[in-house]
Amino acid sequence: MYENSNENISDGKARATEVLGAVGGFISSFAETVLVALVLAIVLYLFIMTPHEVVGNSMYPTYKNGEFLMANKFTYKFAVPQRGDVIIFQYSDTQDFIKRIIGIPGDEVMIKDGKIYINGEQLKESNYLDASVITNGGSYIHEGQTITVQEGEYFVCGDNRPNSSDSREFGPIAKEKIKGKAWIVYFPFQEFRLVTHESYK
Repeated sequence: MYENSNENISDGKARATEVLGAVGGFISSFAETVLVALVLAIVLYLFIMTPHEVVGNSMYPTYKNGEFLMANKFTYKFAVPQRGDVIIFQYSDTQDFIKRIIGIPGDEVMIKDGKIYINGEQLKESNYLDASVITNGGSYIHEGQTITVQEGEYFVCGDNRPNSSDSREFGPIAKEKIKGKAWIVYFPFQEFRLVTHESYK
């Protein structure tokens, strides 16, 4: 009788030890997973991706106020920005902008009759601009004026031309100000999508 009682106690202790061991193993495995995920997130943020919140309507309707997207910082380490790319760049010490590259180094940019001309040819923007959109000049480039984009600089515009402060106002931006090429819109979740970039013929 006493021997059976001792056996039951021993069995109970063994089961408790097994349960505690399993719980400890789960916690340890979970902690390792979280740590690895955290390290990957830090690496992605520092070297590959950078998040950006769209503030304002300068790129509407392509990108809407309040959307969050991720930009790829890695792309331009091995390739040069292209006309049509949607980029995130540093506008000031406290503010980043999202715009579309319109002019690349060496391009002659002109605004005439509400349209943009690159090297004498009207830029075909019907894939992201409504036919009714008028592109006016600004403080930097006036109607009928032609400017040449210098080496290491890019002429950028917002898709919502009447409501965008861009290179028409502040001139081309330096390549070193570009933080990345827009990659995905990840919030709101129902708006999740890969970013498309224009390729002009």
